[in-house]
Amino acid sequence: MGRKHELVAAAAGVMLLLMIKTANSIGANWGTQATHPLPPSTVVKLLRDNGIQKVKLFDAETPVLNALRGSGIQVMVGIPNDMLATLANSVSAAERWVEKNVSAHISSNSVDIRYVAVGNEPFLSTYNGTYLSTTFPALQNIQAALVKAGLGNRVRVTIPLNADVYESATQQPSTGDFRANIRDLMVQIVSFLSQNGAPFTVNIYPFISLYNDPNFPVDYAFFDGYSAPIEDNGKTYTNVFDANYDTLVWALQKSGFGNMTIIVGEIGWPTDGDRNANVGYAQRFNQGVMAHLNKGTPMRPGPVDAYLFSLIDEDAKSIQPGNFERHWGVFNYDGTTKYNLSLSSNSRGLVPASNVRYLPRRWCVLSPNANLEDSQVAPSVDYACSHADCTSLGYGTSCANLDARMNISYAFNSYYQINNQLETACKFSNLAVVTTSDPSSGTCRFEIMIQTAGQGSGGFLLEPLALLVQLLLVLSTFL
Repeated sequence: MGRKHELVAAAAGVMLLLMIKTANSIGANWGTQATHPLPPSTVVKLLRDNGIQKVKLFDAETPVLNALRGSGIQVMVGIPNDMLATLANSVSAAERWVEKNVSAHISSNSVDIRYVAVGNEPFLSTYNGTYLSTTFPALQNIQAALVKAGLGNRVRVTIPLNADVYESATQQPSTGDFRANIRDLMVQIVSFLSQNGAPFTVNIYPFISLYNDPNFPVDYAFFDGYSAPIEDNGKTYTNVFDANYDTLVWALQKSGFGNMTIIVGEIGWPTDGDRNANVGYAQRFNQGVMAHLNKGTPMRPGPVDAYLFSLIDEDAKSIQPGNFERHWGVFNYDGTTKYNLSLSSNSRGLVPASNVRYLPRRWCVLSPNANLEDSQVAPSVDYACSHADCTSLGYGTSCANLDARMNISYAFNSYYQINNQLETACKFSNLAVVTTSDPSSGTCRFEIMIQTAGQGSGGFLLEPLALLVQLLLVLSTFL
């Protein structure tokens, strides 16, 4: 072999190693349902500082996609469930969506979009079939639009599905199959994905198994040992993740797609809002994930492609599934770390967000002169919690040890901070006062919100010069 060919082969080998490294690296879900989100550029730097090379988005927000340009981060961009009907009923709507949210960012902004996630867990049993008739047609139309845009070989379609789309007759994975009431539809979707070289994306949550069943064996939810493993056709299962994942493998195999590529779209553990949602369990689980994903499962040994859920806490998410829903992040809302977590074998732990600016150090608390028997206390707390975030209050949560007065103060402060420390947001029928002494206690953190675009240090609009700078930065993206 000539020297030139040796160099080409060596370069190809390096590229292959880089591709393998990227494919096996951990990804993260980046959700934006927060009252005071970090600037997208700050989040992209956070991803890069922590060596996270893949990100999964739940929508196609232009500021987020713009921030990802040239970052080298692979992107799975999402389509919300409420758009499925429109995309299912109109090929032209699908083409417009692809042009605006995929083609434009790939061609002009150098965003490395690899997947389009059509919907998010659209077949959840709790949706009562709302999206059963629209998800597959939307998937087909988005795929057709990608092909028309010349992106059919670059960008793959997928549907992030909850693990409840399959089930097993026993605890043994080999009895697994797709849920009876949607089996025919699932086989159609899997066949379509296979034909287009697209992956099956599944969200697996051992925490939910523990949350839904108080008798669920705790150690079976983790990766560090379980005293009563499950035996199945010569394979041993010591954790529920492996059993769940391999139940899907069996369901695919029984449908004729045993070699289908699988992506774990969401996996993680919350840190608050429930007695089993705490920092200790989250650290134990997520560190276990990092070690385990390189090993694979009994049916699929080898690295697992997965995205941690999630990157940052979101205080505006629905709490219909449970109060824990706002606390999945490995980072707090402001990009500070919650616990030590190594994302790779040579990682020294998480790197927090940098250059985060906060509102002034002041809090809204119950007045020392307030009477707990005052008839306005209860409705004031109800109002505060219904318009803010009180999910850290309750049994087994980070603020479970607060007394009655501190509970009220926490509710008042949450409302005050979410409303940018406005003076009128700390009235509550004259029951509240502003203090500069941090009322945080033990594990209970009384938050100060971060500054968002358009705010100065006191929650007011930025000075005209700062606004002009921001305008110039926006205009520069179009030049």
